[in-house]
Amino acid sequence: MSSQSRLYTFSPETTEELRKFRLGTSRAQKPQARIYQIDKQTLEIAHVDDETYTDMQELAEELPGHSPRFVLLSYPLTLPSGRLSVPYVMLYYLPVTCNAELRMVYAGAKELMRNTAEVGKVIEISDAEDLESIEEKLGGESK
Repeated sequence: MSSQSRLYTFSPETTEELRKFRLGTSRAQKPQARIYQIDKQTLEIAHVDDETYTDMQELAEELPGHSPRFVLLSYPLTLPSGRLSVPYVMLYYLPVTCNAELRMVYAGAKELMRNTAEVGKVIEISDAEDLESIEEKLGGESK
C-alpha cells in the first residue's frame, strides 16, 4: 500500500470532497454519483467536474468510450423486506476499447481509491449501458 500511496495522490481538497460526498449521500432519496479520473502526467486522482449526477442515463452519457473512470455512487433502493438501503459503492468503469497503458494506471489505483473513498463494494463495468442494470447488481441475490 505504501508504494501505491507514493505513486498516486489526492489533493487535500479531493480527500475532503470524498469524505463530504460519502457522508452527505448516506440518506439520499435519489441516486447520486461523481466521476473521478487519474491525470496521466501527475497521477493525481481528482473529480472530472463539479457535477453530482442523479440520473443514470445522464451519467452514462458522460462516461467516455475509450478511457477508464472511477464513479462513486450512492444508490437508494428498497429491499424485498421493505427496508430502505443506500449502498455506497465505487463503479470501476473499464471500457473494452481502453488502451493497455490506461488499464494499468487505473488498475494500480483501484484499491487506493476504494480505501480513500471508503466504499463498501467495487463493481466493475465495461460499458456505460451496464448502468441500466445497476440496481440488480446492488440488490445481489435478493433480486
